[in-house]
Amino acid sequence: MKRRIAILGATGSIGRSTLDVIRENIRAGRDDFEVVLLSSYTDQEGLLRLGKEFPGAVPVLARKGGLPEAIAEAGPDITVNGIAGAAGLEPSVAAIRAGSDLALANKETIVMAGPLVFNLAAEKKVKIIPVDSEHSAIFNLLNAHGRDNAEEILLTASGGPFRKYTLKELESVTAKDALAHPTWKMGPKITIDSASMANKGLEVIEAARLFEMAPEKIKVLVHPQSVVHSMIRMKDGAVYAQLSRPDMRLPIHEALFWPEPRHSPFGALDFENLSLDFERPDEEKFPMLPLAYRAARLGGLYPCVYNGANEAAVEAFFAGRADFLDIPRIVEYVLSKQWNTGEPDMESILEADRMARELAAEKQR
Repeated sequence: MKRRIAILGATGSIGRSTLDVIRENIRAGRDDFEVVLLSSYTDQEGLLRLGKEFPGAVPVLARKGGLPEAIAEAGPDITVNGIAGAAGLEPSVAAIRAGSDLALANKETIVMAGPLVFNLAAEKKVKIIPVDSEHSAIFNLLNAHGRDNAEEILLTASGGPFRKYTLKELESVTAKDALAHPTWKMGPKITIDSASMANKGLEVIEAARLFEMAPEKIKVLVHPQSVVHSMIRMKDGAVYAQLSRPDMRLPIHEALFWPEPRHSPFGALDFENLSLDFERPDEEKFPMLPLAYRAARLGGLYPCVYNGANEAAVEAFFAGRADFLDIPRIVEYVLSKQWNTGEPDMESILEADRMARELAAEKQR
């Protein structure tokens, strides 16, 4: 029986990779999925092209509104959320409310509203399956080796394009420089976040919430080859790792077919001439990482505020209203304010996001 699938952000990086997985499934003669909804924020032409390929899918131009209602009406069995940033939170909630499993690439859903989303998923009896390569790796490793036996998570980071830059050199980098990621092809916002290590900071918060692990039990290692996607250290000291080529189609494939393992043509490694390097992240050059740990430890609205302030700062960097090194300065300023550490509801989450962006604007030139 085919699974009905909705793809949010279908014309973006995650959406395109998801459609590649579905095309490969069709080429293999399996045809396990029926695409029932495709969304894009602004790319109407891209949606029209995809509509010709998948004529049964409802196309939704999200900037015109109505995406949550369209998800409910489409009734997907599984929804891939590849929307970037805080804009992905409400569609995630809509998918869960519609009774759909969630293959989640939108880390902001968990960063901003993890407890609320988990409670809703439990109520609706749906699964949340991470699609980020790091969290997909951890998810599968913990399922294979036992969550209760895990001592810590080792989250890998590419280091981005500025890994070897000095602080002085970072003062003059441009958005074009920051978009030149050495190993991954991603959307512009997440690529900037990778350059500042804000993306890894968001992933620390996401991992703490997804896997119920204290922030101090989540370590970040810079691994420039992006072959080891993350590791877990067990209580007996053994370390287990997930290795594959840096190809987002593999974690998407695993999420779509979970828990049933299926053959995949994506990500297979050639071990000849393969070398693996690891190093500590430089928190002086990349303070977005320690700021994320602070937000994770404080909990409540602080992770949401970290995300909102960062999104506003990145937007200012793109627009020329802030320098690259202003991004962590803006986020630190916003985090220094007093925010509720209790368990927030959706209204307070959205209000904190709005206020964080407003405060971030105060520090832009």
